Amino acid sequence: MATINNIPGKTRRAEVAGGGFAGLTAAIALRQNGWDVRLHEKSSELRAFGAGIYLWHNGLRVLEGLGALDEVLQGSHTPPTYETWMHNKSVSKETFNGLPWRIMTRSHLHDALVNRARALGVDIRVNSEAVAADPSGRLTLQTGEVLEADLIVGADGVGSKVRDSIGFKQDRWISKDGLIRLIVPRKKKELGHGEWDNTIDMWNFWPRVQRILYSPCNENELYLGLMAPAADPRGSAVPIDLEVWVEMFPFLEPCLIEAAKLKSARYDKYETTKLDSWTRGRVALVGDAAHAMCPALAQGAGCAMVNAFSLSQDLETGSSVEDALVDWEKRMRPITDRCQALSGDYAANRSLSKGNMFTPAALEAARYDPLRRVFSWPQ
Repeated sequence: MATINNIPGKTRRAEVAGGGFAGLTAAIALRQNGWDVRLHEKSSELRAFGAGIYLWHNGLRVLEGLGALDEVLQGSHTPPTYETWMHNKSVSKETFNGLPWRIMTRSHLHDALVNRARALGVDIRVNSEAVAADPSGRLTLQTGEVLEADLIVGADGVGSKVRDSIGFKQDRWISKDGLIRLIVPRKKKELGHGEWDNTIDMWNFWPRVQRILYSPCNENELYLGLMAPAADPRGSAVPIDLEVWVEMFPFLEPCLIEAAKLKSARYDKYETTKLDSWTRGRVALVGDAAHAMCPALAQGAGCAMVNAFSLSQDLETGSSVEDALVDWEKRMRPITDRCQALSGDYAANRSLSKGNMFTPAALEAARYDPLRRVFSWPQ
């Protein structure tokens, strides 16, 4: 049985604000360690937002630790290579020296985490929005109810009310580019000859800047990331401007026709959030609430899940909750900060267009093994 500060017989309680990847990971990991866990989701149901997602070795190891890996592997895809094109010509093919990685729909990953949380008995509350927290261990809901706990986890996204109610100092900045993220049918037969099982990162800088990250999720579903500067009214238009995208990427026309049908498409600018601290008393921030990052290295979810899982590890050291949170941030923050900074640099300079940019530094976070707490994969 989990105990509070080594007091036998007293079960620890955690309140988790946010039902995304970070919140679910924290809830599952804490529950596995014997905590009573209640997870609050402000929406009327638990569901994933967005389209597709990449997970690398670090995130896949978290799933293994949570007991959710097998379900995620079914219905997801590892491409043979990560290929980069410049003006529709291949400039590189990267295999990352065998480092594991996987592409899937966000709903597929989210469903697996929700299933695992429910199987373990996490108390999931929908229509339950956290609006404030106190470092002493209190969470206030929109209804006015105040809940006391040994740990408060703020996993409520880039606009975190848990974070802002406490007054963490933060820097936030928005990049010049953004993405339209979509899931469409793969249309492999219609696309014809080509290595359409690969990830293909397609860049064009003339006559205008447009990029498509072509990412197969499984046999039937394709994740498309359509990048254009926010200042380009046609490239950033949603629903997508079919003519402007087909003109630049004519070989993807069958998939782009499907993309143009999606009226709920959204253009999102890249955002970065950096805080003075991730913790205050008995409150810990995880995921975008703590370290939102540009998607250049595809590590936003991976770092969020690793940090949420690692939080549960450090709370088992026998230290007080407050001391354990300080130690957790000290241990995990340097990796995340370096990943966040390099992601921002790559996005600002559009560095991935050069090809062969997944250097040892770029893959540092991906190589981390949260179960063994080491960088377990050779560079």
